[in-house]
Amino acid sequence: MSALARKQTTNPAAPSVPKSQVVTLSTRPARRIDIRQIALAILRAVVPPLVVLIILLGVWQLLCEQPGATLPPPTQVWQESYDLIVNPFFNNGPQDIGLAWRVLVSLQRVAYGFGLAAVAGVLIGALIGQSIWAMRGLDPIFQVLRTVPPLAWLPLSLAAFQNSNPSAIFVIFITSIWPVIINTAVGVRNIPQDYRNVARVLRLNQIEFFFRIMVPAAAPYIFTGLRIGAGLSWLAIVAAEMLTGGVGIGFFIWDAWNSSRLPDIIVALAYIGVTGFVLDRLVAGLGAIVTRGMTSN
Repeated sequence: MSALARKQTTNPAAPSVPKSQVVTLSTRPARRIDIRQIALAILRAVVPPLVVLIILLGVWQLLCEQPGATLPPPTQVWQESYDLIVNPFFNNGPQDIGLAWRVLVSLQRVAYGFGLAAVAGVLIGALIGQSIWAMRGLDPIFQVLRTVPPLAWLPLSLAAFQNSNPSAIFVIFITSIWPVIINTAVGVRNIPQDYRNVARVLRLNQIEFFFRIMVPAAAPYIFTGLRIGAGLSWLAIVAAEMLTGGVGIGFFIWDAWNSSRLPDIIVALAYIGVTGFVLDRLVAGLGAIVTRGMTSN
C-alpha cells in the first residue's frame, strides 16, 4: 500500500471537498397585513369624533326645537336642505348648481392666489432670512401689512383690477403670503453653520445653495408657513366672495342669508369646514413626505 493510500485510510475524519456547493440566501419573511390592527386604528380615529358629533347634534336638537328658538334644529336642516346634502353635484343652470361645484369654483381661486403666495413667500422669506439688511428693511413693513384684515384690501383691489375674480385672487394672495414669508425667514436663519461651511467648501453659487442647502434645511419651517397660509386663504376667499358675487361658496351663503334660508347656510358652513380640513391635511401630508425625503437624503 502506498503512503498516500495509508494516509487516507488512517485519517477518515478529513473532510472531502465537494465539487460544487449551492449557497442558499436567506429570504426576508413577507410582511403580513394585520387586519385587526388596521381596524383598531380606524376605530380609534373615527369613533371618538363620531361620538362627540352625535352629542353635539343632540344638544343642538334639544336647544333649537324649543319654542322661540331662532336657529333651525338638525331635523329641519335635513328636511329643508335635503337636495343640497344628498346631491351636491346637480347643475340646473349658471346660478342653480350644487355646493360641490361652488366649492370647486372657490378652490380654483384659492389655487391661483395661494400658489402665487407660496412662490413669492418662499423667495422673499429666503431673502429676508439670508440678508440682514433685507430683514431690517422689509420686516417692519411686512409686520405692519400683515395686520390689515383681508376684507380691507378688497376695495383697493376692486379699484385696481376692475374685476371681481382677480380682486378675490389678490385678497387671497395678500392674506396668505405673510405666514409663508415669516416661517421661511425663520427657517433660513436657523440653518446650521456647518451647512453653510459645506456650501463654501463645495463653492456652490447662490442658486445651487438655495436648492441644495437652503430649501431642504428650512423645509419644515416652510411647510408650517404653507399650512397656515392655506387655512388663511380659504378663510379669505369665503369672505371675499360674499362681496364680489359669482358662484362661489361665499356668495351662496350671502345669497341664502338675503333669502332667509338658514338651513342652506348651515349646510354650506359644513362644506366649508370639511373642505378646510381636507386642505390642511393635504398640505400637512405633502410636507411630511417632502421633509422625510429630504432628511433621508
